[in-house]
Amino acid sequence: MAQAMLNLDLPEYVLAPEYRVPVNGYPASMTPIPPSRMFLIRDALKKYKETHGADAPTYDASQGDGGASLPGVPKEILQKAVEIQIQHGTAYDQPWGTARFRKAAAELYWKFAPESGWTGENIVFVQGGRDGLQKAYQAMVSLGNGRVGDAVVVSRVPWISYNWGPYAVGLNVLLAPGRPENGWAYSPESIRETARFAEREGRKVAGIVITSPDNPTGRTIPVEEQIELAKAALEAGYPFVLFDWIYHWVTDGGHSDINVVLQAFSPEERERLIFLDGITKSLGASNIRSGQLVAGKKVVNYITSQASHGVVPGFFAQAVAIAAYEMGFEQASASIIEPTRQSRKVLRAKLEAEGANFIMGDGYYAFIDCTPYIEAGGLADSEALMTYLAEQYGIAVVAGIYFSPAGANWVRFSYALPPEKTAAAADRFFAGVNALKK
Repeated sequence: MAQAMLNLDLPEYVLAPEYRVPVNGYPASMTPIPPSRMFLIRDALKKYKETHGADAPTYDASQGDGGASLPGVPKEILQKAVEIQIQHGTAYDQPWGTARFRKAAAELYWKFAPESGWTGENIVFVQGGRDGLQKAYQAMVSLGNGRVGDAVVVSRVPWISYNWGPYAVGLNVLLAPGRPENGWAYSPESIRETARFAEREGRKVAGIVITSPDNPTGRTIPVEEQIELAKAALEAGYPFVLFDWIYHWVTDGGHSDINVVLQAFSPEERERLIFLDGITKSLGASNIRSGQLVAGKKVVNYITSQASHGVVPGFFAQAVAIAAYEMGFEQASASIIEPTRQSRKVLRAKLEAEGANFIMGDGYYAFIDCTPYIEAGGLADSEALMTYLAEQYGIAVVAGIYFSPAGANWVRFSYALPPEKTAAAADRFFAGVNALKK
């Protein structure tokens, strides 16, 4: 049958009418996504130095960059990665990464159990955690309910970018019920209630993010509890559960075992699980931008297809991870994990000695209730306290109100520092807040 003649003088859509994106004006009604307010911390520390001298010591307990505050990626790993890059060359790789990365991650890092049915083909390399999250959100939209305007569920006091990353791809963010005395943790009932809340608004839930250790609170959720929460979400109709494990190696109890989680679910349920991990925190590799998503084949294939028209991952970041995995990740990450572990002990002892109300599990952070100090100083909230501490005492923390209104009187204190610096930073912090009570 002869093909119909095309009219080359008229515009033509690439896709047939049934596949075209319908007109939707929702971007016009979105609020602008704000830039990070972290620059306020730098400005306040600058004022401290202007007052006390350029050589006055300052303490940065605000950031989560082990590559800046701790030794970062060991030189021998970087050197090995350069060798791997030279051997590999500079041609395009697959949108999911390279076979060598998948093999190292599957066999040496995750050590997938054969009965899980998961292999290297369940892994897609991403350019750091944020890239992985954005790709996961897009998969939730397209493979779940298939529509924008639905909700991603996060904890009551979430990491700042959890508030805005989903929003950028057309999802609303729902803060689940949670109480400070429980570390704002999820419960099975809070997960179910959030689904009912969305349904009353005519929306559905696209997915939930379970992060452990948590940012900003530092709360650690045992794997058995994560499984319980994930099961509650799937039973409540959540299409996807995303486990953000970016900090899970930086713990006292050891890293999480993905096989324990996978074996708790049926093969069909496993297809609805997504795991985010990478070397950003555990290896202090913030500017290496090396992460991975581990998921069911449908999700991996979707992300791979999208990446083939978008961000094809670079190889050097894979090479760093390969070098670390082939060395043995426990050995590779010791220069970050060990000082952080010691700092955790130092800070916990100081917080307990001061009688502070705080949340502190593992990872990089403690979340400190500063209500008594804010009230004594007549301050508006934790942002005002943050500015006061930086300008007057040269100690930088992150205001809890930046994460959500529930954290208005709390601050995030990062102990991703050598223990002696953590001790000095904690002393300076309490010198500042206790002065407000005099």
